[in-house]
Amino acid sequence: EGFSDMDPTWTTTILVVPCVVVLTAGFFYLYGAIISLLSKTSVRNKVVVITDALSGLGKECAGVFHRGGSRLILCGKSWEKLEGLADELENASDPTVTFPPKLVLLDFGDMDSMAAAVAEVLDCYGCLDILIFNSSMKVKAPAQSLSLETDKLLMDSNYFGPITLAKGVLPSMVSRRSGHLLLVNSIQGKIAVPFRTAYAASKHAVQAFFDCLRAEVEEFGVSVSTINHTFISCSAAPASTSLRKPGGVSPDEVTAEIIRTLNNKRKEVLIAPSLPKMAIYARSFFPNVFFAVMAAGVKNSAASENM
Repeated sequence: EGFSDMDPTWTTTILVVPCVVVLTAGFFYLYGAIISLLSKTSVRNKVVVITDALSGLGKECAGVFHRGGSRLILCGKSWEKLEGLADELENASDPTVTFPPKLVLLDFGDMDSMAAAVAEVLDCYGCLDILIFNSSMKVKAPAQSLSLETDKLLMDSNYFGPITLAKGVLPSMVSRRSGHLLLVNSIQGKIAVPFRTAYAASKHAVQAFFDCLRAEVEEFGVSVSTINHTFISCSAAPASTSLRKPGGVSPDEVTAEIIRTLNNKRKEVLIAPSLPKMAIYARSFFPNVFFAVMAAGVKNSAASENM
């Protein structure tokens, strides 16, 4: 009587099941560790440019890439704030495994300064691997109330500025047969809603430019990706959680998507709830229905204002 009298099948099962569980757990642990390692090594030593590094998303990106060992080039409109951000990053990291960020003054709204800024970006390391376009100027107003100067400023900030930078760095990427341009664009690059005429126009324009460019530079080993999101909630405001609109995404969510997109080289990513996604499909397949819904929305908002 005892262990020797047990059914051999049961004995085998008792021994095999724990082994299978341990092996499976070990496999998933290793898989997770490899993926984590790949996400870090994919940016380690890479020259990464981030435009508008002073925004919520820019700062989050800068932190992740800096800790990952990237050679960062941070761009922004304020030299003092850029220096402050660089100090924060260096104080919070191990200097033996990170590189001190390089800083470049860059204002897409000032087209006269663009040539010098592009040259400075290229001079930092002599080349670059990844360029993240993260700048955006927003305006919400009826079309007839916007001046032509405002329209032009939006086009400079959201379209002419970014494409000038892209065209400036492309020869370097093409000659090295490598590089990744990543445009963080609004969902309004895919769909137009009322009271965003100038903003949506600039976002449609920059989306079209990068879509065309993607096909042109593929043969040279240069990747082009676009990430379209609804809107990025400001994580800096303490009350943002209670006031956060539905459908917003946080800077860390977009940063995680940027890392994934750089790894898997997806050409287009849409970060949005199901309703905005349905609106994009409706615009493509049922345009008259989409236009009717948009017009009804404007009438309803006008009626509520008059009450």
